[in-house]
Amino acid sequence: MTVIYKIDHKGSRLEAEREGSFVGSPDDLRDGYIHFSTAAQVRATAAKYFSHHDDLIIAAIDTERLGPALKWEAARGGTLFPHLYAALPMSAVLWTKPLPRAADGRHVFPAEIGTDGETR
Repeated sequence: MTVIYKIDHKGSRLEAEREGSFVGSPDDLRDGYIHFSTAAQVRATAAKYFSHHDDLIIAAIDTERLGPALKWEAARGGTLFPHLYAALPMSAVLWTKPLPRAADGRHVFPAEIGTDGETR
């Protein structure tokens, strides 16, 4: 199983919708797909796009449940990022956890995402 991650604001539809699907954040809706990161990419994503946010959650997603609407496309320096061109079925969400910030301002990731970028 390949796991990818979605960072969003606490209280978002991703957290709130335990049944059904998640159509995306305002940024996702603007871009026409739902943005995700791999375990190796998620820390840089948090630092680049969410560095001043305290009210975050992170969700782990099973890519095998997404089908052909999941595309791996070049972004940030040509690195391939997962993009979903459909609503995210809640059945693909493995877990959702808080993504707090430490005193130094960096996000504190769940133990399931190793510091080496590997999913545990």
